Amino acid sequence: MVALHKRYHQREPVTAKTQLLGGDLLACVLGGVYTDVEKTMIELQHTTIVQETRSAFQNAMQQKFISAVERLSGRRVLAFISNHHVGPDIEIELFLLEPSPGGPSVWSPDSHAA
Repeated sequence: MVALHKRYHQREPVTAKTQLLGGDLLACVLGGVYTDVEKTMIELQHTTIVQETRSAFQNAMQQKFISAVERLSGRRVLAFISNHHVGPDIEIELFLLEPSPGGPSVWSPDSHAA
């Protein structure tokens, strides 16, 4: 995620942490993600424009993010959720991976909401 952020935003996030939770939920938390232009827009009370632009970009980039995770993990991504927050300045990318045979899982394809 850091490499993709740097490539498309022309800067690395200030902080980044990726963790595999429960065997099949990959969580990436990036901090300090906003560009100088976005920070200026936020300071000028144009937060909605920044959020809408970020959301549109994340939607457009979804397949690139998924492809990178599938390539690096060797597992298929079943679902991708992306969101960002202005204060604090963070971005969260969640990838639900196909469960490994016999491995721990936070999700089961047989489970459903009651």
